[in-house]
Amino acid sequence: MKITSSEFVISAVKPNQYPDGGLPEFALAGRSNVGKSSFINKMLNRKNLARTSSNPGKTQTLNFYLINEQFYFVDVPGYGYAKVSKKEREAWGKLIEGYLTGREQLKAVLLIVDLRHPPTDDDVMMYDFLKHYQIPCIIIATKADKIPKGKWQKHLKVHWETLNVEKGDELILFSSETGEGKDKAWSALGKFLTL
Repeated sequence: MKITSSEFVISAVKPNQYPDGGLPEFALAGRSNVGKSSFINKMLNRKNLARTSSNPGKTQTLNFYLINEQFYFVDVPGYGYAKVSKKEREAWGKLIEGYLTGREQLKAVLLIVDLRHPPTDDDVMMYDFLKHYQIPCIIIATKADKIPKGKWQKHLKVHWETLNVEKGDELILFSSETGEGKDKAWSALGKFLTL
């Protein structure tokens, strides 16, 4: 995928703020510090389009990024971060659930997990949620550069089994440092884009 343009459009907290125009959307879901912003920046060849933060739980809105004026990446609030009040977590939960189950433009969810660690209960719950609602899912296992290449398959197997990945779903090894998996990720996304 040749990126000719990418821009941050809006941070939305309710549906009437979502962009209209009917362009395809891909949501990025994952734990608070799993590297969603780094993934977006690497995929779009930008350094700081999506702001990375050392404070997990910073994204509290749906952040829409318009790519090539043809589709959106939508960064949703990270889950599983304890320092946020229960009330705030519930509000995010409703926001995310409403978006994922009710947004017609949503083509697929990129579930971002950390290759270094087995998927958390929250990761499993998110994957099960997507399967329950029959929302197409591409699993991206980030931070591959932090693990020796010889151990990649072993770590992938743990993710495959813990998440109980269904046939047809892709699990892609990714590194925002080296670009490993970038082409594979674009190819997986491309299947949902009839541009």
